[in-house]
Amino acid sequence: MKNKFNLTRDQNIFIAKRNIVDYIWKSANLEGIGVTYPETQAIYDGGIVNGLTVDKIIAINNLKYAWQFILENDEIEYDFKTLCHLHKLICDKLVLEQNLGKLRSTPVNVGGTTWKPQFPIESQIKEELERLLNQTDKTKTEIAIEVMLWIMRRQMFIDGNKRVAMLFANKIMIDNGCGIITISQANQPTFFEKLIKFYESGDNTNLKQWIYETSIDGIELNNNNN
Repeated sequence: MKNKFNLTRDQNIFIAKRNIVDYIWKSANLEGIGVTYPETQAIYDGGIVNGLTVDKIIAINNLKYAWQFILENDEIEYDFKTLCHLHKLICDKLVLEQNLGKLRSTPVNVGGTTWKPQFPIESQIKEELERLLNQTDKTKTEIAIEVMLWIMRRQMFIDGNKRVAMLFANKIMIDNGCGIITISQANQPTFFEKLIKFYESGDNTNLKQWIYETSIDGIELNNNNN
């Protein structure tokens, strides 16, 4: 799986900032936060939006702050600590404070399937993440997609797992000039269909390839792809 884009970090950050509202809007809707693009833009700009619940407004602002965190800090480690910090940013004021940045201690159900994720154990999470990140035979694009899907299936937090997964994966993508993973509104039904199959089987092959083909945003420059 080749890198689709060969950008510098600054070029990738430029792309992210130019399309930041679109990425936030799509990410929010991916996790069932029903807002329109104009509403997302207004919230991002600090405006007043009538007719939305407080939780939806908080969720959009939290995504804004989380994106700012990954774009403005190039020294962030790809580790368990960063996963937990992203959860704190994304779910601030949306889950109980004692659950922020903490592995869940209660069982969860996943809509659309009877499959249940295993309980997360910190030592296992750290070991699995390190193993995924250190695959020397795969490109950064493939690693980022695999890490994203692993976080989604692991369901390690009480809420916000897909948002955490996409932000963490996009940190890898941006730092390595590989573009942005973003799932369009039109593609979200197909994504969920494939995601459920991945949850049940544990085989990411089909979903990983689909994301690679449909859901990576970037700009073609006069650079050679790796």
